[in-house]
Amino acid sequence: MARSPVLLLLLLLPPALGLGLLGAGGRRPDCGPCRPERCPAPARCPAPGIPARDECGCCARCLGAEGARCGGRAGARCGPELVCASRAAAGVAPEGTGLCVCAQRGAVCGSDGRSYPSVCALRLSARHAPGRHPGHLHKVRDGPCEFAPVIVIPPRSVHNITGAQVYLSCEVRAAPPPVITWRKITRSPEGAQVLEDLPGDHVNIAVQVRGGPSDHEATAWILINPLRKEDEGVYQCHSANVVGEAQSHGKVTVSDLSTYRVPHFPAPHDRM
Repeated sequence: MARSPVLLLLLLLPPALGLGLLGAGGRRPDCGPCRPERCPAPARCPAPGIPARDECGCCARCLGAEGARCGGRAGARCGPELVCASRAAAGVAPEGTGLCVCAQRGAVCGSDGRSYPSVCALRLSARHAPGRHPGHLHKVRDGPCEFAPVIVIPPRSVHNITGAQVYLSCEVRAAPPPVITWRKITRSPEGAQVLEDLPGDHVNIAVQVRGGPSDHEATAWILINPLRKEDEGVYQCHSANVVGEAQSHGKVTVSDLSTYRVPHFPAPHDRM
């Protein structure tokens, strides 16, 4: 019967060397015998319930959760579905300089109506949820869950004099991103409420909207400069997306500069 080249090589080697190449139980040759009594006490792992061993397959070891440091010969290993991402140019992270990240990037929407930063975070939550059963928590779709706009910071009422400037700001949280508009609330001659979209034809009014400061948030500003007496009134921040809408108000009060009397101080020669 023909023998394989690997088997012939092992037969020709001294017994000690042959065992050293294989290692006991397929473990690394530099590990030595496993002595559980010498293993450090197991720490409280960020991802409990996931059994893991060190490189020698002997001592219990924590797996890195999403966002944990990893990399290097003795660096932490990442948990299931996570990879150790490094910023090193060579692609090999020096010890402790990598981060455990989900192999599938991007936020997801769970069947519980909550948004998760990644599908790995969703599955970890499903694994440790009380009273769980297969499929009780799963991904509904990629991207965050949709929700109606919520006014995080409403516009504040302001007061200034004619010729000066004022601005109102409004911070909204929503998914998908909302459309934010500013309106001035006035009354018709019959007393009905009228909403005037801004800036309209007002050359002294500017409106700006940008994303942030946090995820799924947007901030809108309205600037009035120079301020006129007729700019006084109630201003509405209105936000809407496919799920719903929300609005909040701020009041602008304007004092006429001409009504203020400038105090007169006599010249020095008038006092003589």
